[in-house]
Amino acid sequence: MLDNDTDLKNQDYAPAASADDAAQTVSTESAATDTLDEIDTVGVVAEDEPQSETELPASKADLIEKMKATLEADKEFAADLLNRFKQQYYLLHNLELRRQLDEYVAAGNEAETFTPAPDADEEQFRSLLAALKEKKAELRMRIEARQLANLEQKRAVIAELNAMSADTDNVNRHYPQAKELQNQFKAIGEVPQQYATEIWKAYQEAIELFYDQWKVNKELRDYDFKKNLSEKQLLLEAARQLADEPDVVLAFKRLQDLHDKWREAGPVAKEYREQIWAEFKDASAVVNKKYQAYFEDRKKQEQENEAAKTALCERIEAIDLGELKGYGSWNNATARIIEAQEEWKKLGYASRKNNNALFARFRAACDAFFAAKAAFFAETKETQQANLEAKTRLCEQAEELMESTQWKATSDKLIKLQKEWRTIGAVPKRQSDAIWNRFLAACDTFFNRKKEVTSGVRKAEHANLEAKKEIVAELTALQADTDTERADAIVKLYELRARWQQTGHVPYAEKDKLHNEYREIVGRLFEKYDVRETRSRRASFEAAIQAESGDRSKISRERDRLMRAYEAKKSELKTYQNNLGFLSSKSKSGESMLRTLQGNIRRLESDIAEIEQKIQYIDSQMQ
Repeated sequence: MLDNDTDLKNQDYAPAASADDAAQTVSTESAATDTLDEIDTVGVVAEDEPQSETELPASKADLIEKMKATLEADKEFAADLLNRFKQQYYLLHNLELRRQLDEYVAAGNEAETFTPAPDADEEQFRSLLAALKEKKAELRMRIEARQLANLEQKRAVIAELNAMSADTDNVNRHYPQAKELQNQFKAIGEVPQQYATEIWKAYQEAIELFYDQWKVNKELRDYDFKKNLSEKQLLLEAARQLADEPDVVLAFKRLQDLHDKWREAGPVAKEYREQIWAEFKDASAVVNKKYQAYFEDRKKQEQENEAAKTALCERIEAIDLGELKGYGSWNNATARIIEAQEEWKKLGYASRKNNNALFARFRAACDAFFAAKAAFFAETKETQQANLEAKTRLCEQAEELMESTQWKATSDKLIKLQKEWRTIGAVPKRQSDAIWNRFLAACDTFFNRKKEVTSGVRKAEHANLEAKKEIVAELTALQADTDTERADAIVKLYELRARWQQTGHVPYAEKDKLHNEYREIVGRLFEKYDVRETRSRRASFEAAIQAESGDRSKISRERDRLMRAYEAKKSELKTYQNNLGFLSSKSKSGESMLRTLQGNIRRLESDIAEIEQKIQYIDSQMQ
């Protein structure tokens, strides 16, 4: 996954104790204290308190070695050790993922495309964790068996003390043995918790019964009572001072130590028993109430955290992955996920019952999002790579054309390539500018060359246009002239026609209109001055055919050429005649175009008639 969701891997693996559990324990044990006469216990076990910070191993390998050593050692380990192993391993795992991502990005890759390498140590870690759980269960069974054995031993000691108390004649003689039994009872280990109060009460009653029966050596007994009273007074003062301890949990732990020492201290004289126990119990109650209030406050905070975490889960689950179509929408959604993750990190634990389930739900929602995002970016990357290849091919085609001098054909091809370019989607961002600049440079190279060449051509065409307009103007003036002699006018006419032929091309849009004006004025001048150019051309043609009369194949080829020209002229005439039916002379532009078409039709009819005469002459010569 991306670096934004891997930080969550081990958050919440070791939740603090449930406030419900702690409160219930305090309530039960407080009730139990009221049933004892002198020696009591507060049975709240703070095993579910929040874990303290532990030193992080240097590597996963060091952590695994530590787990192996714990597994091989034949001794009990702390209840929260497995959770700490799990926290430490996945913290190291996340650090390793961060290093992989940093190296991946440093190599020039996109962070969104990062896929972590499989964790080679995770299988061994999980195997060791399972083995430690089994060992913990085995050790728990051994401890329970040992506690049951301790229970039987303590019952035997109590039975022996009761037997010595019943032997009233020999109680004094039993005093050393009674002291030894007391030491023996203290040396015996813990019993199952459900029997602790019962066995200690029975022991206390047996001890008190024995001391009540003890008649001899009163000074020694009084000394014991006095020593025990002094010790319990010190414990009472220490319990009272715990009320001022700011760390409630620490105060509670120390109170448990004081209760253990109170149990170990012997009895006091009857006149002090109830009073000193009541004072010690009151001092304990102050600490217990603060401890209970602490867990009640924590329970309230856990409920608030649970509601906030549930809302974060719902917020991420509400993101519709199907609506995320482009980079922008995915990046916006990613920002929302990261924001939710940051909020999650700032929240404390929820209740012990729901904390892990909420984290699993939140992590699953994040993982689903980043998996979908990775799939989208992978698919987009493939598409963009295909687009890059397609655009590269267009660049290569444009570069092949950029030195061409076929201006019209090449322009059409390049325009087609540009249209095709616009149909191709995006390419990888790092190559977007480079591939576009490459394609643009090839197109600009051609069109700049074309512009340089065609700009000169256009200038020449416009100059030719002005020159031919001037010729038409001179011909028009010659048409209106009545003073010039015919011979001089014909010479002038042929000079102007020669100039026309020598003048180059004009702009295409002006060509037909100007040419028709020229033909029309020349035709009128031929009529005015009775110039028979057609007759002259026909005479020249007939002379040429007569000169080739011996070569029938050559004459036949000439006839074929004339027939092709004749058919072409006929087709062109038909087109003009069809177009003539669609024109209207109602507008100025329509009238001008109508005149142009009519002139073209007259020209074509004259050309066709001339070709027909030439074909007829050839046919007459070939008979």
